[in-house]
Amino acid sequence: MARIQLTREEACRFLLLKQGLLGRWRFSGKEGALAYVRQAGCIQFDPVDVCGRNADLTLQSRVRGYRKEMLSDLLYTSHALIDYPDKELAIWPVEDWPAFRNYRERSLAHAQRFPELPALEKETIAFIEQHGPVSSDTLPIEGKIHWHSSMHWSGNWGGLSEASRSCLEQLYTDGVLVIHHKAGTRKFYDLASRHIAQELLQAPWPFAGEAEYAAWRVRRRIGAVGLLWNRHSDALLGTYLDKGVRDKAFLDLLDAGSICEIQVADVRYPLYCLAEDLPLLSEAREKTHAFRVSFLAPLDPLLWDRKLIEALFGFAYSWEIYTPKEKRKYGYYVLPIVAGARFAGRIELAADSKEKTLTLRNLWWEPGIRQSRRLSDGLEAALERFLAFSESSTLKREDMMP
Repeated sequence: MARIQLTREEACRFLLLKQGLLGRWRFSGKEGALAYVRQAGCIQFDPVDVCGRNADLTLQSRVRGYRKEMLSDLLYTSHALIDYPDKELAIWPVEDWPAFRNYRERSLAHAQRFPELPALEKETIAFIEQHGPVSSDTLPIEGKIHWHSSMHWSGNWGGLSEASRSCLEQLYTDGVLVIHHKAGTRKFYDLASRHIAQELLQAPWPFAGEAEYAAWRVRRRIGAVGLLWNRHSDALLGTYLDKGVRDKAFLDLLDAGSICEIQVADVRYPLYCLAEDLPLLSEAREKTHAFRVSFLAPLDPLLWDRKLIEALFGFAYSWEIYTPKEKRKYGYYVLPIVAGARFAGRIELAADSKEKTLTLRNLWWEPGIRQSRRLSDGLEAALERFLAFSESSTLKREDMMP
């Protein structure tokens, strides 16, 4: 297939249409939340809660009528979704469980490095079988052992670790346990066999080899963002693909007609979309779409490759949560604003669950954004939706707003 030509404006509209952030609402209610996670492959979890946790913020921006209990129900009642590593800490559809069999096998091999684990793991499983879900605080295993997690985001990489936490986390990455529920940031674990269908637990790895698996990972991340280039990209974090493997995956997908190559005017590198998303191109070439304002999560799939977003939209975003206060340009927890077909600014919100108050701390518009009645009405509608999402009854506006 010949390379498809797009203007930057068309590429931006394509991305926002794909993400359900432009035009009519594509996702609605709990089923819409599940549909979006399936489209993205995974969404990132982060425990920080200033105005909502990252996974909930991701869904509220594009799922009409979204409420936090919807994600909780999908994770811990219907078990249609599961907490498990993918792009860092993540949430993904349970039907993908067989695809991560190789990850679990590497975890099992990693556990063999720690001779103290087997007896404690057996004790842990027996306790859970008899007493049900446990956290590291309620599992009656004391002391410390030599252990570190195989997941780069967790674990003590040297020395001793709490035995109870070590057993639970190791059995979790092995796929023996799953997260049953969370109380705040505290995780409670239960046996995977109680919550995942046996046909999924026992299913073989669904790939003919590592090359096919790599192509699946690349295709999944292209679908998550909408457009992606074959470059070193934060969108590919957690896939562990070196350049040679990644290059072959892109070529294999092109040869199979599974992805399409797109050249965007004034963008140096070609971009790729899923073949099934080609019908969106005709919509993207239209200039008239229903106007909406949305507030994005800091780790939203659309923002996974921030260099790409800057190249297309001219919007440079940095999550300043780990930036020293004196060096921050905006704030600790600032959300990008999408208005219509462009990134229009940033907003700083804080929710107080006890007082049921949502505070608008600050608002920054991008240069060149014209203040209009449509923008003002769109912002107010977005704030009303966010007020309901945050389960707040009062919106407070601080005087410090420019």
